[in-house]
Amino acid sequence: MGKLTLTTFLSLDGVMQAPGGPEEDTSGGFEYGGWVVPYADEGMGEFVTEVFDRAGAFLLGRKTYEIFAAYWPRHDDPADPVAANLNRLPKYVASTTLKEPSWGPATVLDGEHLQSEVVRVKDGLEGELQVHGSGQLAQWLLARDLVDELNLLVFPVFLGAGRRLFPTGGLPTAFELTGSRTTSAGIAVHTYRTRGRAAFGTFGE
Repeated sequence: MGKLTLTTFLSLDGVMQAPGGPEEDTSGGFEYGGWVVPYADEGMGEFVTEVFDRAGAFLLGRKTYEIFAAYWPRHDDPADPVAANLNRLPKYVASTTLKEPSWGPATVLDGEHLQSEVVRVKDGLEGELQVHGSGQLAQWLLARDLVDELNLLVFPVFLGAGRRLFPTGGLPTAFELTGSRTTSAGIAVHTYRTRGRAAFGTFGE
């Protein structure tokens, strides 16, 4: 049985929108796309490679799927685990509008039965069912306790606007830190495993 992992680039104020380029996602009038690029370094590349080495399949939102589909088939390299796995491993797309995915192997998951479909796919895997980007899907998965592990790459930049990974009204959840490192450019990389509901208390006198 596999596990569902979520890997996300975050600013210091929790923004995950359009990390890779100015035109990646301008929804909501977002003007700061490409904020990851000035900090990309060898340590970031090493961690991302480690993550993709563990992939068994990918679960993506429609927008992220289309962004990847426009880029990765044109940058294929069998020796690169990122390109090789994205182009060759199964991709599952959570969408109510995408009917015929052009970048395969890909399967569109029915929105009406998405939760049971995600569980079925994960349980049938050896390795990780990996979510990258896919902001709305990531929030939907977190709200339903479907994420087993988080990889958060926190960049030393404050944006002040944009879609955040953890919105107001999210499900209070406790995590266990299972790994941590810092790259030469100041990217803080943290891996967390879910532990259930958040606990609360009062400091004694």
